[in-house]
Amino acid sequence: MKKGVLYLIPTIIAPNTESKALPADLVDVCSQLDYYLVENLRTARRCLSAMNINKPIPEITFHELSKNTEDTAIPNLMQPLFEGKSIGIMSEAGCPGIADPGARAVAFAHENDIRVEPWVGPSSIFLALMASGFSGQSFAFSGYLPIDKKERLQAIRNLEQTFFKTGQTQIFMETPYRNNQLLEDILRMCAPQLKLCIAKNINSEEEMIKTDTIQNWKKNIPKLHKVPCIFLFGMN
Repeated sequence: MKKGVLYLIPTIIAPNTESKALPADLVDVCSQLDYYLVENLRTARRCLSAMNINKPIPEITFHELSKNTEDTAIPNLMQPLFEGKSIGIMSEAGCPGIADPGARAVAFAHENDIRVEPWVGPSSIFLALMASGFSGQSFAFSGYLPIDKKERLQAIRNLEQTFFKTGQTQIFMETPYRNNQLLEDILRMCAPQLKLCIAKNINSEEEMIKTDTIQNWKKNIPKLHKVPCIFLFGMN
C-alpha cells in the first residue's frame, strides 16, 4: 500500500491574520486531511475554522503532539500514514518543526521513507531576522535561554562573545512573562556598541521591530511583559 504524506501545516503567529499570513492553496490541502497531530488542540481547531476549510471540524481527528508526548507514542500517532492516509502537523504558532515538538514526527517520517511536504507560513524567528538588518548569511538560533539566573547571565555572555568572535547573528527568545528581566540583564551586561534587535508582536497591529545599540536602548527601555518577542544580537 502506498504510504500517506506528512504535511507540515503553518499556523498564524498573530490573531486574525490567516488571510495575510497563510497561502490560499493551503485551504485545499487542509480540506483533504482527516488526521492532524497538533501541539495545541484548541489553537489548531480555531486556525482551521478561520481558514474556512471545506470539511466540518468535528469530522477531523486530532491528536496532541507536544513536548509532553513520549517518544514511544510517535509510531502509533503516525500509523495512519502506513495505511495510505496523510497527516497534517500543526504547531501552536508558526511553522512546525522549527523550535517545535513536531520535529520528532518529521524525523520518524524520514526514518520510515514517508514523504514530508512543508508549506510556507510565518516564522517569528525568520521574520525577525529579515527585519533586523543583521547578517542572514551566518546566524544561529539558541531558543529559550535558561531559567536559572546564573545560567541565563552566562548564556547572554556566551551569545555576545560568539557574535564578537564570529560576526554570526545570534537569535534567542524567552517566555513572555520573563522578557523584562531578560532585557534588564542584556542592557546591564552587554557592550554599549553591541546592536540588539527586539521584534515583538510580529504580524500583529502592535508589531514593533527595532534595531539599536545597547547604549541607545538604555535611554528608552520598552515594556515587554507577556509580549511575544524575538531577540537578536548583531551588527549592520
